[in-house]
Amino acid sequence: MREGLLPATVATVLELSTSGDKARALTELLGEVFDPTETAISSFEVEEGVTTLSLNAPWKVEIYFAHHPDEEAVRDLLRPIVGDGIDSTPFTMVNQQDWVATSLDGLKPVRAGRVLVHGAHDRDTVRINDVAIEIEAALAFGTGHHGTTSGCLLALDAELKKRRPRRGLDVGTGTGILALALAKQIKRKVVAGDIDAVAVEVSAHNARLNHAPHALDLYVAPGLRHAKADRPGHFDLIFANILAGPLRRLAPALARALSPDGTLILSGLLAMDVPGVIAAYRHQGVALASRSLREGWATLVMKKGGAAQRPRRPA
Repeated sequence: MREGLLPATVATVLELSTSGDKARALTELLGEVFDPTETAISSFEVEEGVTTLSLNAPWKVEIYFAHHPDEEAVRDLLRPIVGDGIDSTPFTMVNQQDWVATSLDGLKPVRAGRVLVHGAHDRDTVRINDVAIEIEAALAFGTGHHGTTSGCLLALDAELKKRRPRRGLDVGTGTGILALALAKQIKRKVVAGDIDAVAVEVSAHNARLNHAPHALDLYVAPGLRHAKADRPGHFDLIFANILAGPLRRLAPALARALSPDGTLILSGLLAMDVPGVIAAYRHQGVALASRSLREGWATLVMKKGGAAQRPRRPA
């Protein structure tokens, strides 16, 4: 399960309200249990304009199933986290025609700096100087319409105002939006990989749709475990928009692949996950340069040169 990237078809949706800490626990649990091509989860704060995350703030969690699941098994899985209220939470059946229409209605153009993510029905909103990325409605979730991806796009916009990267990597590329946004602006091929072969196929499709079939150098593998990505000191801009747990585990590999003057853009973590992720990268000599918070999701911009100091012994 990859947060934000939905299956190509959806048969059933489970919606529930909970707190921020429980939303995180659900995301991590379901990511370990279900096939990422069959099930996905989206979670976000209900109140707009909130810039700090409270553990008890109201959150909405939506779980999407490509096929109708065993309802009792799902309830048993979720009950230890959300309590007995899950027993009265209904599963909503969705037919394919309704799902496509709903996807199309929900896909509004999203601007992040020069980048404009849009559907085919909104091509007339593209301006002359826009870096336009078109996404089909059924594949739109998990792109600029989620706080993690829009946060990364805005971080990229800020980075491009300072310098022009030459060698980019997108780890856990999903729909390929971040890699495409970078490739289109630096006019160079970007390496992009994902553990999910379906996601890589979607990325290749999106590259063709956006008249950039050769913009992405794609691979299927977990993390950086591929010759295209496992290149010490090679990449001067790396995206990793995944979840907090994998981000911590990937810290040594990402730090090794980052060039001495490189920038690492991390997202897919809640505000409460930030200290642990920062600490993991500090131990690899990568320091926090800036952070932002969108819809309760944090984006971190990291630079090399932040090795943690050894604690001093008491006098």
